[in-house]
Amino acid sequence: MTGQDLYNLITDKWGYSYDVQLRKQRQKVFFQVMWRYLEQASFPISEAEYFEHLDEVATYLNAWSAVNQVQTFISQTNERPRLGKAVSIPLDLGSRASEWLM
Repeated sequence: MTGQDLYNLITDKWGYSYDVQLRKQRQKVFFQVMWRYLEQASFPISEAEYFEHLDEVATYLNAWSAVNQVQTFISQTNERPRLGKAVSIPLDLGSRASEWLM
């Protein structure tokens, strides 16, 4: 998966270029689709920075073999990112989880 693939996945599902984040909470890692999006005037980063960020996140998803988890969850969910509420996808990092959670 590339940043462009991630962009297409998000915009095909929700119609906006939502921000994404990786968050660690209590020994778990979550992929979060945030409520802010590139098309907002108040979005804090430029388009080039946004796509650079998506490339970084995609690199982690590839390294963790979590691409299918994210694709499946997004395609099946009825949730939508909304003000103050991200769509959180718990990632199962398998036996290598301890390497990433230190």
